[in-house]
Amino acid sequence: MKSFDVPIIYRSPLISAIKKNRKNVDRMKKDFSPTLLDFGPVQIYLARHFGFCYGVENAIEIAFRTIDENPGKRIFLLSEMIHNPHVNKDLQDSGVRFLQDTSGKQIIPFEVLNADDIVLIPAFGTTLEIEKQLNETGISTEKYNTTCPFVEKVWNRSEAIAQKKYTIIIHGKPNHEETRATFSHASTNAPSVVVKDMQQTIELAKYITGVKPAAQFYLEFQNQFSPGFNVEKDFQRIGVVNQTTMLASDTQAISDYLKQLMIDQYGLDQHNVEDRFADTRDTLCYATNDNQTAVSGMLDTDADLAIVVGGYNSSNTSHLVELCEEKLPTYFISSEEKIISEKDIMHYNFHTKQELLTNDFLPKNKTIKVLLTSGASCPDALVENVIRRLISFFPGSKTAEEMVKQFDNSAI
Repeated sequence: MKSFDVPIIYRSPLISAIKKNRKNVDRMKKDFSPTLLDFGPVQIYLARHFGFCYGVENAIEIAFRTIDENPGKRIFLLSEMIHNPHVNKDLQDSGVRFLQDTSGKQIIPFEVLNADDIVLIPAFGTTLEIEKQLNETGISTEKYNTTCPFVEKVWNRSEAIAQKKYTIIIHGKPNHEETRATFSHASTNAPSVVVKDMQQTIELAKYITGVKPAAQFYLEFQNQFSPGFNVEKDFQRIGVVNQTTMLASDTQAISDYLKQLMIDQYGLDQHNVEDRFADTRDTLCYATNDNQTAVSGMLDTDADLAIVVGGYNSSNTSHLVELCEEKLPTYFISSEEKIISEKDIMHYNFHTKQELLTNDFLPKNKTIKVLLTSGASCPDALVENVIRRLISFFPGSKTAEEMVKQFDNSAI
């Protein structure tokens, strides 16, 4: 896989040594067990896969290269490059200005732009409507488009099933940038609807089967369906794609549920199911899938707590938290600074959208076992900083430098 020129401030000697070691002994990525970092009084189990993915590194490389190559030019980002506050702040500190917030609310009017300006498209992609508006201003978006290839894969899959006259059902968060972009591309080619979870899918199914009156659909799914959507006609053939960062198990469950619904509704069997339900396979990106599977792999470990590092508005990170919460106390933090002391931690509850202070989060008088992972937009340097912060509370622990040597030597 291609390597990227990412600023060194995001790299970590410790994490690089660990990842290199795991890659050498598991080149086919079949082992999803965590890596044990035994510092003595504290043991950290690091997920097999975590941190920057292909799409994120690609976006970061393009963004910082654009800054370096265009001194004196006005450079804008359509919205956050990725959902990580540290990376976005670094871009802003380099002079990049954001045109919109993550919900699509305008910060800087498009009217102030001119053809000499540069506008970077973030890794989530953007809508066709915004792309057209920028192009009409004379701004070329192609060179500075950092849309993740795996997001574009979903768009391509949507187009392919649209050509076969299927309606597209998108599993995603309706207000997420990626979902808005995917909806824009999908709805250009076919009738489209967004469902945010299984509960909404079950309600959608009632319109497919006619249990609920069609007129009610337009209220219940307001702002989640394409213009001109016809309930009686457009649910006769369907296919499911997703926002790439959703839980893989949730997307699969939604797809299986709707597939069985169409089988029952039209008296189909496995041989003719494609008459009504498109085989879209899995549109989840490899990194999301690997990171989620790695979390499932480390949850078999008998541990005291889990820490997940990443941006609080990161969808893929929140799903890692969700998986960990099912098994043990879990703390979602944006950086090591949130670990205030060996007693107190400030962490984010993504369900209530609030930061919480928890006291005595570390057990006493025993070897502490911590599960650790991070989202796909989180720099490795932040993960190392969290490790250093944790071991600083335990005198006599091995140092991070000693751990680097241990993994470097074992890779020889």
